[in-house]
Amino acid sequence: MQGKIKILFLCTGNSSRSQMAEAWTNKLKSEKIEAFSAGVSPRPVDPRTIKVMAEVGIDISRARSKDVSEFKGTAFDYVITLCGDAQESCPLFPGSVRKLHKGFEDPVRLAAASQTEEEAMAHYRRIREGIREFVAGMPGNLTIEG
Repeated sequence: MQGKIKILFLCTGNSSRSQMAEAWTNKLKSEKIEAFSAGVSPRPVDPRTIKVMAEVGIDISRARSKDVSEFKGTAFDYVITLCGDAQESCPLFPGSVRKLHKGFEDPVRLAAASQTEEEAMAHYRRIREGIREFVAGMPGNLTIEG
């Protein structure tokens, strides 16, 4: 492939996991990959997501949630769903886009059951690091699964 690989990370709300994935990709792989993120039902970017990314020196305080419809007609090389809901409701994209699913737990949902803020943030940190590890392996780990 001659140009950058173009990837859309898709989640339900584009409020946490897909924002982390886009930010990590832009930080770690910007020379090879052009990353975007969107949601099938966008909600505002989660404040804890902004905080947890700032802990590792990545400022997403100006990020905004985007509806997947904003990318209608955009030619992506990959659309990577990060949650089951997005995987099930992923719209069709033009061209030879490859769809992948790499599921991560929802830190927002996990944090809702936490007793303390530190416990809630521990969920975000764990998911953040899982996404970082996945992104660090790109593009070699971008294979179609089952």
